[in-house]
Amino acid sequence: MISIFVSLVASAQEAQFVSSSSYKVEPIYQGAGVVWGFDFVNADKMLVSHRQGDLFLYDIKSKKKTKLSSPEVYAKGQGGLLDVKLKKIDGKDYVYLTYIRPQKNGKAVTALARGELKGDKLMGLETIFISNADGDGSIHFGSRLAFDGDSLFMSVGERGERDLAQDIHKHNGSILRLTLDGKAYPQNPFVGKDGLDEIYSIGHRNPQGIDFDPLSKKLYNVEMGPRGGDELNQVEKGKNYGWPLATYGREYYGPKIGSTSKQGTEQPVAYWVPSISPSAMVFYTGDRIKDWKNNVFLACLSGQQVRRLVMKDGKVEKQFAMFTDMDERFRNVSNGADGLLYLSTDSGKIFRVSNR
Repeated sequence: MISIFVSLVASAQEAQFVSSSSYKVEPIYQGAGVVWGFDFVNADKMLVSHRQGDLFLYDIKSKKKTKLSSPEVYAKGQGGLLDVKLKKIDGKDYVYLTYIRPQKNGKAVTALARGELKGDKLMGLETIFISNADGDGSIHFGSRLAFDGDSLFMSVGERGERDLAQDIHKHNGSILRLTLDGKAYPQNPFVGKDGLDEIYSIGHRNPQGIDFDPLSKKLYNVEMGPRGGDELNQVEKGKNYGWPLATYGREYYGPKIGSTSKQGTEQPVAYWVPSISPSAMVFYTGDRIKDWKNNVFLACLSGQQVRRLVMKDGKVEKQFAMFTDMDERFRNVSNGADGLLYLSTDSGKIFRVSNR
């Protein structure tokens, strides 16, 4: 059933602006090209993925970068090497990578690879899942990862083929739930029914951020709309999040797309007009900046900001547009192993944020 009212009509003007001088924003890494993803091995070492295809193990103290093996990627447009996450399984450190896999027909699809991190080497790297979200263009691939016990959630963009976001026989515009070895999770909504076994939810446009609320344990995602209509959604099993039938965005040349609501689709928790282009999200779970505990942070591209959301009972109560004075396109945001917040940019930087 559709919710009649959206919980918050959000816009860039409604946020309080916070400059970088309010906090200590320290550059700790500089690389070449977009830093799409990063994750922490421990407080001193991190994994860093560059969209053009390079994966590094980086020692924060010594500044040493060690190049790791990575899959061949389709590094065109928005494609390339995307998210990277570390997951400990039975005492072993496994690295999960989402990437855009070139196809023999010249097209490309979002895929998932996994290897074991042993010291400064990534061993046994193999592709464990390949989506069928192909397309001729080089846009809207997704893709982020979030773990939940014995499963992982993976977001996939609709590849600019907007109607396929409503097709349960295509992975386009969906959030998938997989086992840790890349198979369909047995409790997914379409297992044993008409539809793809891997799909958890549909109707997404370009979802580039997913994370779990540490308090409610519910899954949230952020995704980019077209001209406006960026969304924060609470994602539930089998639900339809509307694209392109229901959206607050417009065509880039002006006209409306569908309507703002439609029976059988879910309303967003919040949306943004004009767009801020959220590329990643995280609930801050650290203990170093007390006022931020359990707040949501969005890394934003066109908005050139980090958007902080204060939430209560599943609704956004306050918003802060942070670090707009840094003139950066923020690509990723994540909790650090040291309890601080870390940001990456399209200019190849990673920043550590702490109190002054």
